[in-house]
Amino acid sequence: MGSWRILFLLSNNWNYDAISLWPFILVKKNFRHKGIAPSLLRHEMIHWRQQLELLVLPFYLLYFFEWLLKLLFYRSWHKAYRSISFEREAYLFEHTSTYLKDRSPFAFVKFIFK
Repeated sequence: MGSWRILFLLSNNWNYDAISLWPFILVKKNFRHKGIAPSLLRHEMIHWRQQLELLVLPFYLLYFFEWLLKLLFYRSWHKAYRSISFEREAYLFEHTSTYLKDRSPFAFVKFIFK
């Protein structure tokens, strides 16, 4: 499956705590000292898995295209972001410790039309 690396590069002023940009998970610098919550790491690992399943570049294209369509529909940046199929899967299962072990390939597909 490959390997991933955590980099503590994001400014503490960044709106998000972390972002998964294959093969890295970029995390706010202040997490280096206070630690990364397992749910945050799991959320980003779900995205990492999604990126691998779609061979990376198509993931980013689909992510942007879905966000753009939902932005036009909802007219809200936050609602559009939270309703992206990739995000819905990650947020739903970020607190389930066994999810990555039990997850089916392409599990995000079932969230596209929900």
